[in-house]
Amino acid sequence: MTGPGSPARVLVLGGTTEGRNLASACAATPELEVISSLAGRTTTPLLPAGKVRIGGFGGVDGLTAYLRDRRIAAVVDATHPFAATMTAHAVAASARAGVPLLVLRRPGWTVRPGDRWHRVPDLAAAAALLPRLGERVFLTTGRQSIAAFAAVDACWFLSRSVEPPGAPLPERLEVLLGRGPFTLDGERELLARHRIDVLVTKDSGGSTAKLDAARERGLPVVLVDRPPLPPAAESTAGGTAVAPCPATAATVADALAWLRRGSAAACTPG
Repeated sequence: MTGPGSPARVLVLGGTTEGRNLASACAATPELEVISSLAGRTTTPLLPAGKVRIGGFGGVDGLTAYLRDRRIAAVVDATHPFAATMTAHAVAASARAGVPLLVLRRPGWTVRPGDRWHRVPDLAAAAALLPRLGERVFLTTGRQSIAAFAAVDACWFLSRSVEPPGAPLPERLEVLLGRGPFTLDGERELLARHRIDVLVTKDSGGSTAKLDAARERGLPVVLVDRPPLPPAAESTAGGTAVAPCPATAATVADALAWLRRGSAAACTPG
């Protein structure tokens, strides 16, 4: 991947904080050239350093063609931990194109003394559980997830997202627009002002401000588990073999080291 000649071209998928930080690190590394790909779901995204493309690829076939046409040397999937479809496409397309893939994921949250967490496998399970835990719900699962709670008539919802959500929506819903990171003091004030008695969020990792504020108030938290990483398809001379999982990194520094080494790190379960 690295060596004499032109810089190795790296495709970074995703508009996460980790993706932007990795793009900045790659842009400052002479042997690497970075292209960041954003899904285009936000009208005013925070743009990373280096070249940027916005919009979908057209599925696995389109992404495979892009990797080949642009002579991509490595792909880093730095999408949101719940962007399961994009990750599956990245795994399949990278294998078809014979391009190394690394999945960059921040660690999930760890329960602390005083937490009242209720882990659920998906949004449907979260919606079914809510009426037994509280009536006034702070919903921080993203605007595209709100439809899963549209039929929960027993609860009032405060939803926070970068942009307004689309239908279907819960009948009793107040929308709060905002872009993180959010402070602990701000989360404390929000929970008190809206008289929140249950928090719903995805195990996306990162800032714990809302979890800390919920713990202080003794509130139950419905935590949606991450989807598992797909198996990693590896191109072989005789076809395709399936490995346990893609190579992963938990930090930008580890991802940059993987890129500079030019070889995949040890595969760890996601």
